[in-house]
Amino acid sequence: MNRRKFIMTSAILPFSANLGFASEGTFEITRTDAEWRAMLTDLQYAVMRKEKTERAGSSPLDKNYADGQYICRGCDLPLYSSKTKFDSGTGWPSFYQSLPNAIGTKEDNTLFATRTEAHCRRCGSHLGHIFDDGPKPTGKRHCLNGVSLKFVKA
Repeated sequence: MNRRKFIMTSAILPFSANLGFASEGTFEITRTDAEWRAMLTDLQYAVMRKEKTERAGSSPLDKNYADGQYICRGCDLPLYSSKTKFDSGTGWPSFYQSLPNAIGTKEDNTLFATRTEAHCRRCGSHLGHIFDDGPKPTGKRHCLNGVSLKFVKA
């Protein structure tokens, strides 16, 4: 990154804060901001609607390896199978693949890097990010916020 690009990025960054998925795109399930706030804790709301990140190691789902499915806390859509979960050592629940037609993605240019952001395709709730350093067979690491998920035992 050259100095001009750095200065321009630094100048607009405060005005391009994470606005959340609620104002972007059209989703099957929509709620008002008040409805989201009523159904979520402050942390869940910050992560799922404002694209924040929970503290690493804080989710009990990180070390959960029971058989079942991980579903969206916002709309109960099945997102990930426990069969694709692995210990990434990052402190967040990680998967190498989502269930078919479960997630959507968008480019995330925050933190001076381009990443792939994952969200629930049905309600738009922010889940986490997808990286290219995962295990076979996909080589992907879906690094997720546990507060965005609920676990349903098989």
